Amino acid sequence: MNFTPIIKDPSAWRVPPNMPDYEQTRAGFSWESIRAELGQLPGGGMNIASEAVDRHVALGRGSRTALRWISKEGAVRDLTYADLASDSARFANVIATLGVSKGERVFALMGRVPELYLAALGTLKNASVFCPLFSQFGPEPVWQRLSRGDAKVVVTTSALFEKKVAGLMERLPSLQYALLADAQDDVSEKVRSLPKLMAAASDAFVIPPTLPEDMALLHFTSGTTGMPKGAVHVHQAVLTHFATGRYVLDLHPDDVFWCTADPGWVTGTSYGIFAPLLHGVTNIVDEADFDAERWYRILQDQKVTVWYSAPTAIRRLMRIPGEPRTQYDLSSLRLIHSVGEPLNPEAVVWGQKALGLPIHDNWWQTETGGIMIANYAAMDIRPGSMGKPLPGIEAAIVHRTDNGIEVETQPDVEGELALKPGWPSMFRAYLHDEERYKKCFIGGWYLSGDLAKRDADGYFWFVGRADDIIKTSGHMVGPFEVESAFMEHPAVAEAGVIGKPDPLIGELVKAFVVLKAGHSESEELRADLLGFARKRLGPAVAPKEIAFIDSLPKTRSGKIMRRLLKARELGLPEGDLSTLENA
Repeated sequence: MNFTPIIKDPSAWRVPPNMPDYEQTRAGFSWESIRAELGQLPGGGMNIASEAVDRHVALGRGSRTALRWISKEGAVRDLTYADLASDSARFANVIATLGVSKGERVFALMGRVPELYLAALGTLKNASVFCPLFSQFGPEPVWQRLSRGDAKVVVTTSALFEKKVAGLMERLPSLQYALLADAQDDVSEKVRSLPKLMAAASDAFVIPPTLPEDMALLHFTSGTTGMPKGAVHVHQAVLTHFATGRYVLDLHPDDVFWCTADPGWVTGTSYGIFAPLLHGVTNIVDEADFDAERWYRILQDQKVTVWYSAPTAIRRLMRIPGEPRTQYDLSSLRLIHSVGEPLNPEAVVWGQKALGLPIHDNWWQTETGGIMIANYAAMDIRPGSMGKPLPGIEAAIVHRTDNGIEVETQPDVEGELALKPGWPSMFRAYLHDEERYKKCFIGGWYLSGDLAKRDADGYFWFVGRADDIIKTSGHMVGPFEVESAFMEHPAVAEAGVIGKPDPLIGELVKAFVVLKAGHSESEELRADLLGFARKRLGPAVAPKEIAFIDSLPKTRSGKIMRRLLKARELGLPEGDLSTLENA
């Protein structure tokens, strides 16, 4: 379906955009100029937490509301920039006293509660590495990430600890402490009360020497094979967080910003914590899960001006009858962005009709650390397009050849989306996997693994994924993780997992299961397997459908041909079968 471009009318701007002229800004942009706008630690160092909170206090803006936290019950708690500065200093003192050093990993396994944000900032102040986990992960995904990330501390709640961490402690020799955010007393020498430790800690902390290239963040992203990949980001990533907050999110000092993403994913840290704080705005944090009425009321009551959400949530809102603007006062909203997976054109147009504003899509990855391609506040929108590259980012469509990389010069030709390395938030490694990291760079380009095309006017358009990653409800799911969990069930011999298109959540996870001898297909077994998977993996990762089959299609080397499973499921052409076992 073709959609008419949405032409921006400058006379309708409520606030002059930070980037009124894309080409002019791009021509005069430099990362050095961005760095010059931020503070520096003594000796020329750089620390994300210092830039996000301490800088504002030093500039006399400490009394501004930094976080407005809304509990599940609806209670509101405000934390100023001064509050964040002092409380994150307390957390830094806590982990320093426990012996956590520069570069050592502190994991957070919590919902959207204030302690999570204090842990993130305090960990960075200590020059340690912050590693967020999604609270709905099951024990096995948690263990994989804690193990691969060499976790020294995990910050969590009593319930999550008992359910997902306690049974793993003996398998994690590097894990020295679990800090419980809601425990009033220590449980043991290794399981400590965070409130008790915080109460005894000083609110003054001197950030140790932190270089721009020091490791700051570890974000795990699932692969199609093997263990989850730990993407390493450094403190210099703060330059991308700041630049995208200015040019993409178009943040201004008086804005009220709301990013609905959970900090367990990279969006929830880069744009749910750092970007808004860097710009000194009020950042809304809602503890509760998606609820349409609740979300509309938050937009109304908190007078949200800039909203960053996900296509899944937008599609859910689209399914609700009625006109939101007649039921709620959304007049404060001036900019809406979407992230997590490609936004279908219908959603962009729906935003214009139902919310009075088009929804701006953008593209980036865990590996990029921040938004790379976007639709901007002053730029015309072509519904279905991811937009144009951020100033300071060189993007291209490329083709892999025997000799390296060939850059596509013609418009509207599909190829692999690639970026010129060197932007500040580019990941610096896959932890403990140097070979996999090296494979991401060929011929002077970072290869994203996503397929796209660029039109004659420089707009990029997403085509598809070059691998088997499943994107469901804004989450990325690696088939191997799900297949491995199924293999632990006594009835399962083999399992293959694909993503099946779903109009509401993007893709649902579907598993194809081969049973061991002595077990036969039944609805009871299907229900048991679904429950087993949910318990092991958590509801965000576990399959929604299971099919029993006699054998899985494999290559001669033994690799499951997931693309063939998907083609047969959807009735698509099966493609080249030359490597198929027994072909």
